[in-house]
Amino acid sequence: MNDSSNAGNPVMAWPTDAAGELLVGGKPLSRVVAAVGSTPCYLYDRARLTARSDGLRALLPAGVRVHYAMKANPMPALVAHMASLVDGIDVASAGELRVALDAGADPEHVSFAGPGKSDAELVQAQAAGVLVNIESFREIDILARASEATGTPARVALRVNLPFELKASGMKMTGGARQFGIDAEEIPAALRTIGAAGLAFEGFHMFAGSQNLRSAAIVEAQTRSYELAMEWAGLLPAPLRSLNLGGGFGIPYAPNESDLDLAPVVANLAALTARLRGDAPGAHIVIELGRYLVGEAGIYVSRVVDRKHSRGQVFLVVDGGMHHHLAASGNFGQVMRRNYPVMVNGRRGAVETASVVGPLCTPLDLLGDRMELGVAQPGDLVVVFQSGAYGRSASPRAFLGHPDVAEALV
Repeated sequence: MNDSSNAGNPVMAWPTDAAGELLVGGKPLSRVVAAVGSTPCYLYDRARLTARSDGLRALLPAGVRVHYAMKANPMPALVAHMASLVDGIDVASAGELRVALDAGADPEHVSFAGPGKSDAELVQAQAAGVLVNIESFREIDILARASEATGTPARVALRVNLPFELKASGMKMTGGARQFGIDAEEIPAALRTIGAAGLAFEGFHMFAGSQNLRSAAIVEAQTRSYELAMEWAGLLPAPLRSLNLGGGFGIPYAPNESDLDLAPVVANLAALTARLRGDAPGAHIVIELGRYLVGEAGIYVSRVVDRKHSRGQVFLVVDGGMHHHLAASGNFGQVMRRNYPVMVNGRRGAVETASVVGPLCTPLDLLGDRMELGVAQPGDLVVVFQSGAYGRSASPRAFLGHPDVAEALV
């Protein structure tokens, strides 16, 4: 890599050519950017997406299905590519549902989650024949009326607000009072209501948290979720078909972080799959992953427009920023801001301490804070890695009226 401070960092394992240019889709970055036509831009490497999905599938036991949570990255071309690699797609809005169906996803293998589904979204989901992860008793009532009107029972699963949380997760989704799902103690009543309404019950959705690099914590959450679901086995209105144990698989962002050790997670899933064959014949386990599948396959590229010195500090002012990549700026829910891995394309040899800032009139517009980078000049390309998830669609792109950011699947 051209940035010696990041040499050996597993989160920057992208190839470079002889001139030190990053290779994206096997092509030099400058050539790819020229083909896209502008900076800033997000670039997603098709081969890296495929390798991550195929590598995971090769490790998992046959009875485990992998779903892509498209909230991580809903770019239509990327979703279409992911639909060809995974067993199903999870959506979180009617807009995402349309993208998934347009991408060729089979409605039989599409699930719809979210705590605030509108009446229209629920009716649309029932009409499309996708699996609705129910998050309130209101949703049961609306789906029951839609089912009665069409004569086709809505397919449903219960999203459970678990009585525990995923330890050490970046974002906790259960445990305590939450807006997500139905409290575990209310699940028996929800099952009775679903049965009385004549809905097509299929299973449970049990998502404990996200962005976790501790395999022991993921194993514990999966095991406890499984055992809790089995406690309700005698109350089900129909045989269990699907047990979604969520995701939580994290990716490293900082140099001191390591890749998630999948071996214990895979071993535990194999054990749970074996138990499920006895506890609920015909049922399968689902793991629902977003960031883990796409995060490391994407980069955010901006161009240096100015190089400034201020009281001994170097600032590289680029044409992109927090309005395109809120997460890299540290303003997407992080408790403590940490730099994403960053490099200056094609700059070998000499390095300097510099901060990468955007064009917005706010000190929050910071993509890299006092990092060791190749010495950059106006016109150089700056790359932010680990940018395939929660990038463009999770950022305030209209803020201050700057141009939008392009995307390309390479």
